[in-house]
Amino acid sequence: MTLATLHGLHRPLGSTGLTVSPLGLGTVKLGRDQGVKYPNGFSIPDDAAARALLHQARELGINLLDTAPAYGISEERLGPLLRGQRQDWVIVSKVGEEFVNGASLFDFSPAHTRLSVERSLQRLETEHIELVLVHSDGNDLAILHDSGIYATLAELKREGKIGAFGLSGKTVAGGLLALEQGDCAMVTYNLNEQGEKPVLDYAAAHGKAILVKKALASGHACLAPGVDPVRASFELLFSHPGVSSAIVGTINPLHLAHNVATAARVIGNLS
Repeated sequence: MTLATLHGLHRPLGSTGLTVSPLGLGTVKLGRDQGVKYPNGFSIPDDAAARALLHQARELGINLLDTAPAYGISEERLGPLLRGQRQDWVIVSKVGEEFVNGASLFDFSPAHTRLSVERSLQRLETEHIELVLVHSDGNDLAILHDSGIYATLAELKREGKIGAFGLSGKTVAGGLLALEQGDCAMVTYNLNEQGEKPVLDYAAAHGKAILVKKALASGHACLAPGVDPVRASFELLFSHPGVSSAIVGTINPLHLAHNVATAARVIGNLS
């Protein structure tokens, strides 16, 4: 039996002009193993394993990669790993959060925002990042209203260094404002947490992009016996017209193949 893939199921990322796979590969586990909220421990894969995972993702029809400065050495690793195939990927990175000596630090100032994007461009060995999101500390409205970060990202977009921008936030009000003034919101939406659904509804009504984080509740989804939590999660996500793509952070090849096959079946059944 041929495993289902996401080839042919790519969809618009809001009104950005980008087309993305319905699943994106999260790369926190390629660069950081401290202070991460996963139910099972893991080891950061070596270059050969990381290269194989990226190859598998491409073969399965994934073209979206999610990274961030706060993901340890994820960006530094992706640069060399993507040599010769950069054109095949839509990259999402972040600004605002740093992970230094085992602790998160936040800086949403215009100066740091510009420095962070320039540094990400160097690390990723690219001249353009398709989407950059503000990595919120939870104070979404204050960040958007007071820091000047969105204005700086708009400048970087005009300069061609980034293609689109938005917020990876923690509140409904922040997500709505992020979409009113920007291109994309990354929200938490899963079987356990659906409080940010109004942000998805707004995106669907206004042609904005939604990326879903913690789509599988970071591996914590627990249901009745016999119910596949991955399938149930994807049925929830992809039945909402506002969802552009969901980020899955696995480094397990079997899990990745199962996630993709399940998403393809769910989307096929919904269409």
